[in-house]
Amino acid sequence: MPTIFSKKELLNTFYLILGTLFISLSVVLFFTPHNFTTGGTPGAAILLHKLTGFSIGTMVIAINIPLLIWGMKYFGKMFAIRTIITVALISIFIDFFSYSLNFDLLISNILVAAIFGGAVIGFGVGFIIKGHSSAGGSTIVAKIIASNSHIKPAQVILVIDVLIVVSSIYVFKDFEKAVLSIMSIYVTAKAIDVVLTGTLTTKVIHITTSKPQELGEQITQKLKHEGTLIQGDALNKKDDKTLIFMVIDVKRLGQLRQIIEETDKDAFMIVMEASEMLGRGH
Repeated sequence: MPTIFSKKELLNTFYLILGTLFISLSVVLFFTPHNFTTGGTPGAAILLHKLTGFSIGTMVIAINIPLLIWGMKYFGKMFAIRTIITVALISIFIDFFSYSLNFDLLISNILVAAIFGGAVIGFGVGFIIKGHSSAGGSTIVAKIIASNSHIKPAQVILVIDVLIVVSSIYVFKDFEKAVLSIMSIYVTAKAIDVVLTGTLTTKVIHITTSKPQELGEQITQKLKHEGTLIQGDALNKKDDKTLIFMVIDVKRLGQLRQIIEETDKDAFMIVMEASEMLGRGH
C-alpha cells in the first residue's frame, strides 16, 4: 500500500490539485459571469448560489457533506480521503477566485464561454479521476446506486445532469442558456475522454474473408501490420469464413481498403473506434 509520500501518491496529489484548479477557474471565469450552469456538483452549486445567495464554494461543501457521509462505506480509505480533499479544494478555490479575480468578462460570447467552460471542467474532472479521486456529488450518488442495483453509473450521472439543466430553466428563466448547458456538458464528456484515453487516431478493424492467407500476406507486406486470424462458421454453414482482427492508424485506412478490393472483393470490413490501447508499445 503506497504511503502518503510515495511517488504514486505525490503524482495523484498533483493531478488532484491540477484538476480542482481547472474546475474552479472554469466555474468562476466562464459560467457564473454569464449566469448559466453545467452538470455535476459545480452546476448544482451554481444554481443553489443563485437561489440562496450563499457562495458557490459553500454550496459545494453543503451538497457533498451528506453524500460523503452516506457513501463512505462504498469507498476505499484512500479514495474517500482524496475525495474529501478534492471537494474541500474545489470549494476553497472557487470562493478564492470569485473574490480575487475581479475583472470584466474573460469571454463576452456566451457560446464560446460554454464550449471553453465545458472543456476546462472536463480536463479538471479527467485529472481528478487520473488522481484516483472524484469531484463528489453525482459521482458519489452514481457509485452508491450502481452498488445496490443493475443501473450503470453513467446513467445515474446523466439523469442528475438532466435534472440540473431542467432546474436551470427555472432559476435563470432562460431556455437558451439551458441548451448551452447541455452543449457544455457534452464538451465536458469529450474532454474527460481526451485526458483519460488520449487522442487516439487508431481504428479497430474486423475483416471477414474467405481468402485469409492471401489477404494476410498483402496486409503484412504493404502495411507492415500484424493481425489475428479467428476461425468461424457462416450462419448458413455453406461457406466457412475467417475473421481478421487488427488495429491500424486511420491514415492507412484507404490503403487497407484498396488491398481488400484487389485481393478479395467479397470480403466484409467493419471499422470501429479504438478508445484506449495497452501493450505492444502503447
